[in-house]
Amino acid sequence: MSTIGEKYTSISPAEFFYKYREVAGFANPVKAFYQTIKELIDNALDATDMHGVLPDVKISIERADEVQEFYKITVEDNGIGLPPDVVPYAFGRVLFSSKYSMKQSRGMYGLGVKMVVLYAQMTTGRPIEVTTSRENYRMIYYFKLRIDINKNEPVIIERGAWRKTRDWHGTIVSVTIEGDWNRAKQRILEYLHRTSIITPYANITLITPENEIVHYPRVTTVLPRPPRETKPHPHGIDLEMLKMLLNNNGDKTLEEILVSSFQSIGSSTAKVLLSTAGIDPSKKPRELAEEEIQKLFNTIKNYDKYRPPLSSALSPLGREVIEAGLKRIFEPEFLYAVSRSPRSYEGHPFIVEAALSYGGKTPMSPQDQPVVLRYANRVPLIYDESTDVITQVVKEDINWDHYMTSFPAQLAILVHICSTKIPFRGVGKESIADIPEIRREIRLAIMEAARELKHYLARKAREKEALRRVETIAKYIPEVARSLLIILEDESNEYAKKTLTHKLVTLVSKRSGVPVNVVDSIVKSVEIGA
Repeated sequence: MSTIGEKYTSISPAEFFYKYREVAGFANPVKAFYQTIKELIDNALDATDMHGVLPDVKISIERADEVQEFYKITVEDNGIGLPPDVVPYAFGRVLFSSKYSMKQSRGMYGLGVKMVVLYAQMTTGRPIEVTTSRENYRMIYYFKLRIDINKNEPVIIERGAWRKTRDWHGTIVSVTIEGDWNRAKQRILEYLHRTSIITPYANITLITPENEIVHYPRVTTVLPRPPRETKPHPHGIDLEMLKMLLNNNGDKTLEEILVSSFQSIGSSTAKVLLSTAGIDPSKKPRELAEEEIQKLFNTIKNYDKYRPPLSSALSPLGREVIEAGLKRIFEPEFLYAVSRSPRSYEGHPFIVEAALSYGGKTPMSPQDQPVVLRYANRVPLIYDESTDVITQVVKEDINWDHYMTSFPAQLAILVHICSTKIPFRGVGKESIADIPEIRREIRLAIMEAARELKHYLARKAREKEALRRVETIAKYIPEVARSLLIILEDESNEYAKKTLTHKLVTLVSKRSGVPVNVVDSIVKSVEIGA
């Protein structure tokens, strides 16, 4: 059956995201402003802390047009830099990235900064400018480029290179976009604020269009261990991925392909898998029939004796870093952080970290739940909070009454999930899907921290009750001391009165557990009042 009058064609990835920029979070000038800042800072931090470099990130936002809402955004980092032959494609080809590998990173799709370039072309027509150099390079390289939307290829407008005059490495990116600064400002400042919590080892400086300076200084030099690239886990593949692996290793035997392409598969495991599938281990991929490939895939997926996925591809923050970040911002009276053991879902390793901040400068919860700080691979999640699995666990899975907590309260919960594949609900990467394994780990992590909070609150309640009893008893100490001295016919002896009072204070302190100086101050206040 033919359809008359319909025209079929294909478009490039660049053209798709040019037409449907809302999918990537560039729906309007407010969201696009926020998204641009977010993508550029994420790239800057990935180029530093993921490679063992303490980050120094500088962001400058300035008005670029007196009439139109055009803003020039410049982000500079001290990261590893980019090779000059890679720069045009890293910024000018959609779905080109160094992040298509089995290790943790802030970006996943090779899309973010290219969407910034596309949005700049759509709104201001101005190209992106990139300056970069690596540590062992003697030259600094400069590019001005845009994206050919139809071809999904970079168009280099200008390029240059000059010799270094100082020992500098890193990348400087400048882009001019249309944006609504007045409405986006609060979101951007909140994003920086939350980024500073999760990266207390970074120096982050923002200069706003009003020439205000927002600075988050480094408060620790402890860096999380950088992630290492690993092979895919057998439980994390699908049929098409298996076919690609077979096609890309056509000269190897099936046994060699399984051993070299996957973690958790050694020679003996490969033989077991091929034997179970009824396939000769010495066969080459081109010798396999379609039904044999399907049978091999089913065998690989159903085998249940693999070792768990390696956690070396992950870079959890650790308790020390999390606590340093929360202390710097909230100065809490109680703080507890937990980093769970590695787990996996569908063959992808992940680690859940959680922390509770109570009291001090911790913000008061506005509703019937704590303030929730959500992070995925060290990136703050600001939008779509209600649909996120972290929020759902906090609201639905935790009985806060059990932990002596009622709302409103000065309580904030930080949850960080790191994985080689974060199951986001959409390309905008602002909300994490409800995966049972992840939900369970979030719940267990929060409950562990909440138990420590309960112990603290219970101890605090006991201390408060003890202090109340001491206050009741202590106000009689001066009178008891005076009465005893009358009995001993030594009422006028001030030294004896002080000695006896001190002994009574010490006795009350010992019996109640309230410090001597606290009991003593209560007694003195009673004497002054008298």
